[in-house]
Amino acid sequence: MNIILMGLPGAGKGTQGERIVEEFMIPHISTGDMFRAAIREETAMGLQAKSYMDEGKLVPDEVVIGIVKERLAKPDCEKGFMLDGFPRTLPQAEALDATLKDLGRTIDHVINIDVDRSILLDRLTGRRICKSCGSTYHVVFNPPAQEGVCDKCGGELYQRSDDNEETVATRLDVNIEQSAPLLKYYDEKGLLRNINGQQDINLVFEDIAKLLRGQS
Repeated sequence: MNIILMGLPGAGKGTQGERIVEEFMIPHISTGDMFRAAIREETAMGLQAKSYMDEGKLVPDEVVIGIVKERLAKPDCEKGFMLDGFPRTLPQAEALDATLKDLGRTIDHVINIDVDRSILLDRLTGRRICKSCGSTYHVVFNPPAQEGVCDKCGGELYQRSDDNEETVATRLDVNIEQSAPLLKYYDEKGLLRNINGQQDINLVFEDIAKLLRGQS
């Protein structure tokens, strides 16, 4: 089973991705992991990517696609994979289709964890982090026993500067604009599966699992 996992910041993509990988025993392939592995292994595409990154330039799509192709051709992907963070653009999605065709593969499901923007704003702006141990809390969903104090070490909790409402709103709007063409592209191909991400995380996973098992 070959999956693309999508979702806006705060939708719970990380949590659900971990559970999908554990339950269905397929590799979780993120853009960052692929780049690091290709550079570490000094593959042809990895070396090209490194040359651009060392100069502070964006890695061109053809190099990104080359790294994706190298990764998907590895033995651990024979029974399936879950792509996370790729594709990000329509040209990347089209190039991925061509790459998979070369490998004799197709995408089975594009899972989009769907959550209203207003709820995502609440989720993301409510995050608090311990200055001492790095533990994460949320003022609504996972509050500490004592406001502003870490349960684990007693350290002071703080809000990251990029978690303020204005910054979060901008980040969400950029992501919504970028993801809209991709969602439309996969919807028109009949591959898009919207999952209600506003329910309990266990219910979100139940819906995903039913879909992947062909029960919905």
